[in-house]
Amino acid sequence: MAHPSAPLLAALADATEDGIFFDLAGIRRGYDTLRRELPGVDIRFAMKSCPVDEVLACLASAGAGVDGASPRELEQALRAGVPVDRMHYGNTVKSDRDIADAHRLGVRDFATDSVEDLAAVAAQAPGARVFCRLAASGDGALWGLSNKFGCSPADAVRILETARESGLTPSGLSVHVGSQQMTADAWHSAVECLADVLAVLGRRGIVLDHVNLGGGLPALGYLDRHGRPLEPPLDKIFAVVREGMRHLREVHGEHLAFVMEPGRHLVADHGAIRAHVARLAERRRPDGEPRHWLYLSCGKFNGLYEMDALQYPLVFPTHPDDEHLPAVVAGPTCDSDDAYPQGHALVHVPRELASGDPVWVLASGAYALSYTTQGFNGFAPLPYTCVGGGRP
Repeated sequence: MAHPSAPLLAALADATEDGIFFDLAGIRRGYDTLRRELPGVDIRFAMKSCPVDEVLACLASAGAGVDGASPRELEQALRAGVPVDRMHYGNTVKSDRDIADAHRLGVRDFATDSVEDLAAVAAQAPGARVFCRLAASGDGALWGLSNKFGCSPADAVRILETARESGLTPSGLSVHVGSQQMTADAWHSAVECLADVLAVLGRRGIVLDHVNLGGGLPALGYLDRHGRPLEPPLDKIFAVVREGMRHLREVHGEHLAFVMEPGRHLVADHGAIRAHVARLAERRRPDGEPRHWLYLSCGKFNGLYEMDALQYPLVFPTHPDDEHLPAVVAGPTCDSDDAYPQGHALVHVPRELASGDPVWVLASGAYALSYTTQGFNGFAPLPYTCVGGGRP
């Protein structure tokens, strides 16, 4: 399980108001580690996980590119210093206007998964490079991503043949094994599927230049719904990916390059929220059983959107040795979804918590800002601060 860095803990301890803090040096260390584990892989940060200018600039200065999903994301990445030749439009869902806008920005690499989208790319971005996203089951991931994106192997062959006939460059294949993927087997299955499609394409005279292995690399600092540390087999995942790359080059040629799109893996464990207690209260259920509720100043709509699928580690710095009691954790809004749902274990919290006491929400650097509403129920988005500089 990952532990917050000293600069991150110091920033939380010094804070007197709510906010989210990002450790840039920690993010940079994570990027450098990823490059060592997967040498030669082109890392393109999935910026939807943390669309923060300072984070983008930190990663760009280290050599990372960007996986953008809209023209506005691509524009932000350009302003942050990401070269246009190190970014691609990774969303297979895009309007004619969005394709044209991205093309005007200089983007030349587009994901696709349907002939309809491909026709729009050919019309709005003539001569562009396209890579086709294969569907994956998402088994083993906290968020499977198995329905909205990706096509069958047969469709991928048809799409890339059509791309060649349409004046586009069929450049690659991509796959996404699901967000916070907890198994190495998912990448093994993805490689087998990619290898089969590459073999068919090779027989039809289509030689691709890259494979995009997508996102899914897990963060290490989360708890599962029962409050137990999630322990993804990261070393085994890296080993399977390295072996998979060797196998795909054997199938399609040593020229084959590789891209990955990590998001939460780079930022989740290097961000933390300083929140506060709104109230610790006891209410009886209809059956008469008492239950404690810990209401925090942040919840699903302002920082903790992913609380349906996991628990965030909580630290109560002013009550380190107090007696604890089990409670449901909930956010401050007048919305019943703003709470850990049924199926989550109760969280043990200090019995003497009072309104206003600080709470540190760890492993919250991914999606905390990007999923935040613009002020649902009048609860404002969290301000952010970057600490630690951009160097390890």
